[in-house]
Amino acid sequence: MALAEKIRILLVKRGNISEAELARRMGVSPQNLNNKMKRDNFSEKDLEEIAKALDCTLSVNFTMNDTGETL
Repeated sequence: MALAEKIRILLVKRGNISEAELARRMGVSPQNLNNKMKRDNFSEKDLEEIAKALDCTLSVNFTMNDTGETL
């Protein structure tokens, strides 16, 4: 599932928050956020700000396929 799709699901689960409201909470323009959503192109900092704005915890993991070890 694409990150933009996950973010849209979070917006609904957090009370039907609009992308414009999320942008306001992040301190960016709605156009800037909309462009990132269209391209599905987020930096780690963007994702941290989105998580903070939606009162979520962001976790990024790498799992090695051969051993199953997660870093």
